[in-house]
Formats: sequence, structure tokens, C-alpha cells
Amino acid sequence: MHLRTLDWIIVVLSLGVSFVPAIVLARRAGKNITEFFAAGRQAPWWLIGISLVATTFSTDTPNLVTNLVRDGGVSENWVWWSFLLTGMATVFFYARLWRRSGVLTDLEFYELRYAGRAASFVRGFRAIYLGLFFNCWIIATVNLALVKIAGVLFGWPRAETLAICVAVPIVFAATAGLWGVMVTDMIQFFITMTSAFAAAYFAIHAPGVGGLHGLVAHFSGHTALLSILPNFGDWKAALAVFVIPMTVLWWSVWYPGAEPGGGSYVAQRMLAARTESDALFGTFAFQAMHYALRPWPWIVVALASTIVFPTLHDVQMRFPALAPNLIGNDVAYPAMLIFLPTGFAGFMVAGIFAAYRSTIETHLNWGTSYLVHDFYQRFIRPGSSQRELVFVGRLVTALLMGLGVALTFVLDNAKDAFNLLLSIGAGTGLIYLLRWFWWRINAWSEVSAMIASFGVALAFFVAARTGHAVASTTALLTTIGVTTAVWLVVTYLTPPVGEETLTAFYAKVRPAGPGWAAIRRRSGLGPSPDSLPMALLGWVLGVASVYGALFATGSFIYGRPIAGALCSLVAGSAVIGLLATGRRLWRPMAGPAPLEG
Repeated sequence: MHLRTLDWIIVVLSLGVSFVPAIVLARRAGKNITEFFAAGRQAPWWLIGISLVATTFSTDTPNLVTNLVRDGGVSENWVWWSFLLTGMATVFFYARLWRRSGVLTDLEFYELRYAGRAASFVRGFRAIYLGLFFNCWIIATVNLALVKIAGVLFGWPRAETLAICVAVPIVFAATAGLWGVMVTDMIQFFITMTSAFAAAYFAIHAPGVGGLHGLVAHFSGHTALLSILPNFGDWKAALAVFVIPMTVLWWSVWYPGAEPGGGSYVAQRMLAARTESDALFGTFAFQAMHYALRPWPWIVVALASTIVFPTLHDVQMRFPALAPNLIGNDVAYPAMLIFLPTGFAGFMVAGIFAAYRSTIETHLNWGTSYLVHDFYQRFIRPGSSQRELVFVGRLVTALLMGLGVALTFVLDNAKDAFNLLLSIGAGTGLIYLLRWFWWRINAWSEVSAMIASFGVALAFFVAARTGHAVASTTALLTTIGVTTAVWLVVTYLTPPVGEETLTAFYAKVRPAGPGWAAIRRRSGLGPSPDSLPMALLGWVLGVASVYGALFATGSFIYGRPIAGALCSLVAGSAVIGLLATGRRLWRPMAGPAPLEG
């Protein structure tokens, strides 16, 4: 890609505009860690929703979708579309509970819900594991995607790309805090979405594609590639792509942005909301935009790439300067960007960098919140002043980015270790769902689940390395089954959380359902303002509305107006149902707002 003067002007202007929030909000972010990590708990719902969408729109996201489509067709996207079930459960069952808890981070929840050494251990361990190790791996994968894109578009080597691009997010995240991150996310969202639609438009007009009609006609004899649902005649593939994700993965696997019960930066945004309603509406807006708005521009580019670059050899021939170890189906997305004309090319480069920044800046702020609030302040210097904590937060932000950059250079040789890291949380998701609604779960339940999950995942990892590999679905289901059995047994063999802690938790959060009936009865506290049946109704309607919109869009793109109209009817009916339930579905808790922890 050759950028001309107009392109560079667009890139510089977009970068300059996005720095305005850092300048304006730096002083506010430096007041205290509540401002730095939780935006003073004053974030409106629309900013929460847009910020989360921008955060999850990273440089590696369209590359991943392209990889999935080129590997197995559009239906491969069910491996992440299934997490809508998780996201909508967070909206209607957990968003208000998180805001009521008043904690600063989701890890602080452990010492609100549990008590004793086990609670402290879980909080401290996960602060290091998630905030440092897991977070730096994610930063490294995002960096690697940027390296691949820069290699395709400009022929830049890895070191040069990182040297040019990493300084901006470090300075911004360390200066502006969460307020600055979210406001900049809003600006970057419009840049990235506009560039994504532009990429799709020019991809279907690339040589040999023939527009949208030509794109669909090209696959007339290979409709499996276009199919939204998998081929159930190939049961093994359908099981891995659709059945397991829709029945097991969505509630059992911990993944940033789609955690069972909410967590990581999703919980951070809910905790930053000014009200319970803002937490609920913000996460709902995120789910709608994440699953119904964004996928199709990426899918269209991915489909067009199979025509322009049918094989990886074609990609290699077109981009000979790209390192061979970086060649994969994922680079077909940036390869298609060479067809953007002047002006749009600059806008796309600005969009790519905006997507990169929005994700990196959130991960830096989120990871730093764990390391500073949940480890440094909690275990190292409990008496730290707010000024000291903000200073340490800014220092840790830079250190996290440095570690992420270092890992980027070895990521090509650490794929197996990274897959092990991701598999360690498999099977723990059910605890994250039930701990809000069942008083009997205790900190030892979580400790045992982490140990069991790690042990089983490590056993499968060693088996694979010694030539005794097990099918991924078998390994996953085994890990989930063993982990669930272990933590249930441990839950009943260990003492429950103390009555005083349980009563205080219920008085503050007021979860609904029969799981807290014994505590309500013994403490004399009133019923929850929430209704689990209404939350279940909201969950079903929310899922139907977003899936309906997603499939309607795909049907219209494929030139199937009847199917598109039917899916639109489903989506519209579900939205009407959500509106009809009104206040009964999302009314806030009556009385004064809970005190903040």
C-alpha cells in the first residue's frame, strides 16, 4: 500500500483528535484510583457500550474472522457467535449485581463474597495470573496481528513496527485513565467501523470479484462456504463448531470479553457505570453491536479474499517481503486492503491503528488495576496514598507494555504454551455463574476448580507432547467434567462462608432466586428487587433479537429476501417483547445506592 499526502493527513488528523481526551482528562484521572480505574463511577450506558465494542475490535479480530471463513466457511464463526449466550446472561442476570457490589475491580469481589485466607489467595493469585501473565499474552497476540498487517501493507519488519506503534498507547493509557480510554474508544469506534465498511465495499469490487452479486454467484456451486449453519451431515465438524460451543463452551470457558457472569474489562465497565440501569443498557448495547453490526463487513472481505487469493501461495507471491513464518489465512484480510483508493487507504490505516490502540489501552488499564489495586495495595502497601497508587499505576502500565512487546518476539514459538494458558480456565465458568445465586459456594470451591482445571489441562498438554494427543473436544469435555465434579465435592466437604459475611453480601447485592432463601430467612432481610423468571425472559428475547438481526443481514447480503424478512420479523418481535416488559425487566433496586467498596 502506497499512502499519498491525503492519506497521511487523514492518519495524522485521526491521531491528533484521539489525543484530545488524554490532554483534557489527564488531571481528573490522576485524582485517585477510582477515577483512574473506574471513571469515578459516572460512565453513561452509551459510552460503556461503544467503549466495549471498540475494545473488542482489535487488529487481530478481522484477521481471526478471515482465518475462520477461509478454513471452514462462514459457519466457523459459531466458535465465537455462541458467546452471545454468555453476553446476554451478563446483561440480564449480572450487570445490576456487579454495579450494586460497589467493588473497584471484579477481583475485589472475592473478599466481598468470601472470607479468610482462601478468599485472599484467590484474589492475589488471579491478580498476578490475569493481570500479568494472561494479559501480556493477549497484548502480544494483538501486537503480532499489527506486525502482520504492517508487514503486508508496508513491508515493515517486526521490530520496526513495534518501535513505531507501541509508544502511543503507553503514554495514553498511563495518562488518561479509564475516562480517557472510554472517550477515545468512542472516537476510534467510528473510525474503525467506517474503515471496515469501506474495506468490504472495495473488496467486492476487487478484480475478479464482480460486486456483491458476483461474490455470491462465485460460490453458487460451493454453498457450504456461505452457509451460516454448519453441515450437520459432517457430525464431527458440526460438533466442534456448533454443538459444543452452543451447549457447553458459552457457560464453561473463561475468555476475556465473554466471561460467564461478566468479568475482566466487561466488569470494569459495569463497575464504572453511574447507575444499575447504565450497567445493564451499556452491556446490552455492546452485545447488539458486537454480534449484529460488526461481523458481516469482515466476512464479506474474507469471502472476497478466497477469490483474489485462493491459496496462501498467492498471498506469498503478492507480498514477497512478508516473512514466511507470518504467512497464514489470517493475513488475507490485510492483503485485501491494497485495493483501497487514496483517501480510503489513509482512513483504513487510521482505523487499524485505532483498533489496535483501543484494545491495548483497555488491557493496559485493566491489567494495571489488578496489579495495583488487588495486589500492590491489598498485599504490599495497604496504607498507600491515592497519589502513590496512581503513580504506581502509571509505572506498571509501561512495564506491562514492555513485557507484551518482549513476548511478541517469541510468540511464533510459543503456540502450544499459549493454548495451554487458555485451556487452564476451562470448566470453571459454572462457578462464576452460580456464586452470585447460591450461598453455599465458598472460596475453596474456586481454589479447587482452578487446581483441577490446571491439572487436567497440563495432563493433556503433556500427553500431546509425548505423542498421545487427544481430540480437542474430548479434552475439553473431560476437563469440564472433572473440574465440575471436583469443585462440587469440595464445596460440600468444606465449611460454608461465615454467616456474617453472607448476610453482608446479600444485604448489599440482593441476588434473587431460591439459592439465598436460607440467608434471607435467618437474617430477616427482605426479598430481592430482581426476578429470575423476568431475567430469563430478557435473556431469551435479547438472544433472539441479536441473532435475528445477524442472520437477517446475512440473508439480505446473499440475496435471499424471504429468509431476511423472516429473520427481521424474529428480531423485531423480540425487540417489541423487550420494550413491552419495560420496568419489570430492568428496574433498579429501590432505595439508596449501595456504598462503594
